[in-house]
Amino acid sequence: MSIRSIILYIFAIIVLACSACANRGSGPQGGPRDTIPPAIVKENPLNGTLHFAAKRIEIQFDEYIQLDDIQKNVLISPPQQTPPEVKAIGKTLSVAFQEELLDSTTYTIDFGAAICDYNEKTPLLDYVFSFSTGDVIDSLAISGRVYNAQNLNPMPDVLIGIHGNLSDTALNTMPFARITRADAEGNFTIHNIRGGSYRLYALNDISRDYMYQPGEALAFGDSVITPYWERREVQDTIWRDTLGIDRETRDTLFTQQIDTIQTVTRTFFLPDSLVLWYFEEDKQRHYFKGVYREEQHAFTLMFATAQDSMPIIRSLSPQERSMMDRDTMAIDSLPTDSVPVDSLMMDTAWVDWMDYALLQTNATYDTITYWLTDSLAIAQDSIYLEMTYLISDSLYNLVPQTDTILAVYRRPRMSEKAWESQQRQKRERKLELKTNTSSKFEIYDTIRLYSPFPIDSVRAEKIRLTHKVDTIYQSMKIQLQPHDSLRQTMLLIASLEPAESYRLTIDSAAFVDIYGKCNDSTDYSLKLKSLDEYSSLLVKMAHYDSRARIQVLNEKDEVVRELPALEEGTKFEYLTPTTYYLRLYIDYNDDKQWTTGDWLKKRQPEPVYYFPSKLKLRANWDFEENFDHLAIPQVDSKPKALLGKSKKK
Repeated sequence: MSIRSIILYIFAIIVLACSACANRGSGPQGGPRDTIPPAIVKENPLNGTLHFAAKRIEIQFDEYIQLDDIQKNVLISPPQQTPPEVKAIGKTLSVAFQEELLDSTTYTIDFGAAICDYNEKTPLLDYVFSFSTGDVIDSLAISGRVYNAQNLNPMPDVLIGIHGNLSDTALNTMPFARITRADAEGNFTIHNIRGGSYRLYALNDISRDYMYQPGEALAFGDSVITPYWERREVQDTIWRDTLGIDRETRDTLFTQQIDTIQTVTRTFFLPDSLVLWYFEEDKQRHYFKGVYREEQHAFTLMFATAQDSMPIIRSLSPQERSMMDRDTMAIDSLPTDSVPVDSLMMDTAWVDWMDYALLQTNATYDTITYWLTDSLAIAQDSIYLEMTYLISDSLYNLVPQTDTILAVYRRPRMSEKAWESQQRQKRERKLELKTNTSSKFEIYDTIRLYSPFPIDSVRAEKIRLTHKVDTIYQSMKIQLQPHDSLRQTMLLIASLEPAESYRLTIDSAAFVDIYGKCNDSTDYSLKLKSLDEYSSLLVKMAHYDSRARIQVLNEKDEVVRELPALEEGTKFEYLTPTTYYLRLYIDYNDDKQWTTGDWLKKRQPEPVYYFPSKLKLRANWDFEENFDHLAIPQVDSKPKALLGKSKKK
């Protein structure tokens, strides 16, 4: 080997070594993400086959596939009680039918976003396989959009169906004739419809039987639909691709320019702009959820919905408890580690201590608290009760039910010494009052006094409100009003002025609770906001409707204020300066609240309209807006910033 060859050989080794060092630890880069969905290679039988008599469909793709959420994404129309078996093996998708197909019927399998490539889960969208067991493939179609009736949000993933049977009973007695599912934007299209007349529905098909069941949210069209098609001449734009060079980067640019505009004839399937208003009926299942007892002196019953009537409840005597078979008791909330039944002396003179308990309900009447006043009842860790109440049967009719329930007080895990100390503190406690007073008290608010226990007596002369004038506090005339039946919340009514300071003084023993505990003396200070810290808003309806009610909404689509619409304009005063939105609904039944729909009564939900723009209110400013709720389509009125932010009512 020559010296030249040796030198070249050594140089090559050095270059290779340097290259290896430069790439050490870099590893494989993986390349760009695969965004191309699987492509169909072969269908057996072909899409659009007539006189279909097979039991299986096989579809081959150009790459390995997987299926995503078959139950949600794959729909067969007309629906089958036993859905077909859909599998993906390698590059092949198979659909095996589990029940007989109907004669002379067009079937449609909509795969939605179920078919994905194996690596990146890129879905094949809008793939629909159709076939007919008869001579023709039905080809009509209808389309539209489904919205939440209360907040105008598009409703995704809702089942959409049609019935050729136009009777009112079809919805809850037979499956849909054809179905589809709304996409992420609430849009839907039902394909392969046979000529005829139909009724259109949307359904939250919890039971998966393609029929309406009481309690399922739904939407229904007011009129009969007759699908049809027509040919229309439309303007079609043809684009021409052009190449260019970016002067700065010198990169090649691809652009499109209009080549020609030509008139073409296209087929349109109609109607194609149907609107469904989706709602939850005011039909909720009544049932008893359970009982909890965090403190010995009270227990709370919880129900799924508001109670139309109070349950009848009584305590069980020691004799009744001794005769009970615990295995047959209906005790929903009985803990697994519940304490054993107390050993109580059989008392022939026993009296039902529930006759002396105090009843308290929340605003919605689905939570009922009983305050115990009998010392023997309070001392029991386990309280046995018999309760008769109303529950819903399978048809949502209210029927009486009688259960035995157990309210257990579970002693906290602590040492005996700590337990005795806690009990001593409870015996020696004072009544601790709270108020809503603050240094930034709202002008429109009312002073409230809160007690953790029901109040037995109030000495009004021990409660004083004084107004700071210069440096001197002057007494004011006040009035006390109970806010609830047990006086746990008291309202203090007084004439308060903006930007003024006040002092609330409560002397000791002004309040005495049902257990004989009194409050200590205390002072509270408050100062009202000034008028220039607020905004006001006057809303005028361009097309006044005396039935309308106007709502001011925050940026979460929550109601801040609500007032009836007035012909001269509805004024909202004392609004905190921030961003708001407006909404109105037509209160057809004059109950001063939005009313949902009712399928059995064929009543649509009360219509809702949004003001299309946001309102930015500034302090110490008076604003005025003209609300023309008929200016734009109802479905387009909701501001984009609020879409998807609403919750159930």
